[in-house]
Amino acid sequence: MNEGALKVVVDEELCKQCELCVSICPVHVLQISSRINSKGFHPVEIFDNDKCISCGYCAMTCPERAIAVYKPEVERA
Repeated sequence: MNEGALKVVVDEELCKQCELCVSICPVHVLQISSRINSKGFHPVEIFDNDKCISCGYCAMTCPERAIAVYKPEVERA
């Protein structure tokens, strides 16, 4: 994964705006979007990708499995 690539990817069509991921995020980088999906929900979005620690709590908490978390690749010497 290249620098600046998203660490959290949300399938906006699966998100039902339950906000569980927002409340569990230890670094508070998720928020409810102003966009509306086809089901009438405001999906979650990451607003500060640089502060995300890729812990995966949001994905583990999501009842709809709408979130995928990616850890940046570490350069090896």
